[in-house]
Amino acid sequence: MSEQNESLAVALFGEIFMADQLARNRLSKALPKGMELSHFSVLNHLAHVNGERSPAQLAATFHVTRGAMTNTLAKLEWAGHIHIRPDWEDARRKLITISPSGRVARDVALKAITPVISAAVETLGSEKVRAVLPVLRELRARLDEGD
Repeated sequence: MSEQNESLAVALFGEIFMADQLARNRLSKALPKGMELSHFSVLNHLAHVNGERSPAQLAATFHVTRGAMTNTLAKLEWAGHIHIRPDWEDARRKLITISPSGRVARDVALKAITPVISAAVETLGSEKVRAVLPVLRELRARLDEGD
C-alpha cells in the first residue's frame, strides 16, 4: 500500500471511529432510563427477524463474545423484554424471542432516538447520505469478510 493510501486509510478510519463514538454517546443519552444501546440493538434485531435466535447466533450477529451476549440477554430477560426457552431438539441450547413488553420497549426507544438520527441526516442532507451509504455498506461487507 502506498504512503498516500495509508494516510487516507488512517483518516477514513479515524473519522469512522470518532463518528461511531459520538453517535453512541448521543443515542445512549436519548434512550429511555435503564436501557443501554446493546439492549436496544438486540431488541431491534429480534423485532426485525421476528423469530427465535440462539445466544451464539446473536453473539455472531453483533460480533461480541458469548459472555457479553449472555450478560445482555440476562438483563433483557430480567426486564421481561425477551423470553428464553430451551431448544427442544438440543437441550444444551437456548432460544431467544422478543416479548410483547420488549416490543413496546423497543418502540419507545426507537421513538426517543429517531429525532437524534433524523436531525443528523437532515443536517447533512439526504443526497449526501444516499451517496455515502453504498460506500459504507461495501466497507462493512469487506470488513465482515475478514471474520
